[in-house]
Amino acid sequence: MKILLFGKNGQVGWELQRSLQPLGQVIALGSNSSDLCGDFTDLKGVSNTIKQVKPDVIVNAAAYTAVDKAESEPQLAHRINADAPGVLAHEAALSDAWLIHYSTDYVFDGGGTKPWTEADATSPLNIYGKTKLAGEEAIRDSGCKHLIFRTSWVYAARGNNFAKTMLRLAQERDGLSVIDDQVGAPTGGELLADVTSHAIRAARKNSSLQGIYHLVAAGDVSWHGYAAFVLNFAREMGMDLKVLPEAIRAIPSSEFPAPARRPKNSCLNSSKLEKSFNLTLPSWQSGVARMLTEILEK
Repeated sequence: MKILLFGKNGQVGWELQRSLQPLGQVIALGSNSSDLCGDFTDLKGVSNTIKQVKPDVIVNAAAYTAVDKAESEPQLAHRINADAPGVLAHEAALSDAWLIHYSTDYVFDGGGTKPWTEADATSPLNIYGKTKLAGEEAIRDSGCKHLIFRTSWVYAARGNNFAKTMLRLAQERDGLSVIDDQVGAPTGGELLADVTSHAIRAARKNSSLQGIYHLVAAGDVSWHGYAAFVLNFAREMGMDLKVLPEAIRAIPSSEFPAPARRPKNSCLNSSKLEKSFNLTLPSWQSGVARMLTEILEK
């Protein structure tokens, strides 16, 4: 099997370079790759790359993820999140290749308290969410064989993430204010990559598995609860923090205005994926603890 991976240097893409290796030959590209085009602003170049490589599976881990910046760069966000996946899907359909793509809880408006299912109506609140939804639609409309995984609150030990930010601020400040009215499931890039590899193997044997799936770690938490977990874990591992547990103040999102509106309910129901692929997804706490252990023991 020949696999063409876009977005190799992102949090998910980095882990995919590891998890996809047992499946076959992996050609991994970043936006600055030299021999082949992995730059999603160059749609013709990306199309030519697929024609040249002739992959059996295309995995797209590239995306425009600057949620607030997208409000002032809607055309660029749309090109990377919608137009480019459309090109991948078109080429996949022409060559009968599979396309694996990642989407987001931001395709929903965040209303209610029940975890969102794949059958729920989409209604994104911001440009980022709208462009990611447009990417999903372009893939579905192409008729190509595809797996689309919607996820949320992605982190990895490599690169920047919320937990690392909290650890840094907790060493510098006496108190922190963290939003407590947005709820989701912190999901590791490692988990996404491992499930992707498993799903590709299964779907290539049974094409009826194609479609959209929600893929997040089990459980849910607010950003405030997430921060408290991270800092308590770090303190137990011996990290010296200025912030005391009682000095982590819970605030509503209205006290932290941003250019892009965020959904308050980012919880996704992953039962369809678990049933379809015979999986049990681990708790968000186990993944975050593993990531923290990795970065704190360096």
